[in-house]
Amino acid sequence: MRQRLSSEPDRYRGRRRVPTPPRSRYAAVVTTAFVGAGIVALGANALPDAKSVSPSVLDELKQASITSQDAAARADAADRASRDTNRDAEVNAGDQDPWLLPLQGYDFNSPYGMRWGKLHTGIDLVAAEGTPYVAIHSGTVTKAGWFGGYGYAVIVQHTDGSEAIYGHSSSVNVKEGQQVKAGDQLGLVGNTGHSYGSHLHLEIHVKGEPRDPVPWLQERGVDIKLQVEAYYSEVAAS
Repeated sequence: MRQRLSSEPDRYRGRRRVPTPPRSRYAAVVTTAFVGAGIVALGANALPDAKSVSPSVLDELKQASITSQDAAARADAADRASRDTNRDAEVNAGDQDPWLLPLQGYDFNSPYGMRWGKLHTGIDLVAAEGTPYVAIHSGTVTKAGWFGGYGYAVIVQHTDGSEAIYGHSSSVNVKEGQQVKAGDQLGLVGNTGHSYGSHLHLEIHVKGEPRDPVPWLQERGVDIKLQVEAYYSEVAAS
């Protein structure tokens, strides 16, 4: 009787197929189990028949597979640790140069825009006289003292070239040329210069031109109206 090729169509539907002997199934399982180990240990070399491999060779293949898996696991752990370290460094860098509110517990009184027929080039934050105010960002103090209609004022030039003007102070606590960080106290709220009451007048200038501080600071994570601040690095904010 001619043996049927595996590629021939099944013309014997309905007839019971002969089950695979247990010994054949066992050989197939063993062969499959050691193919992976053989690939790791021998690369693209041909694999020997699993039934003909000696116990010592099988042990070597198993050990090679385990060693390769351990090396891959260590490399993956090292890669994760490196990513975590870089992420922490980025977070820390952002915390070192944040943008902050100039003071706490104020009333947002007067916005940027036209007022009494003239452009009000900043915003007014009403607070009790003597309330300390701080730098909203790191930079260099370029003015600290009397400044015409601003009264006693502090001007800080930031590293990105922008400037913040803090006006109508009762006193200032910094000197010209001093380096300050975000959160450093600059002076005390007052009512000096052309002022109608105790408040902090805050202006933002970019390339010598005034900008509305509200949206400008919102882009940097600080909401003057809601008195909310968030830490953002200078790079992230640009």
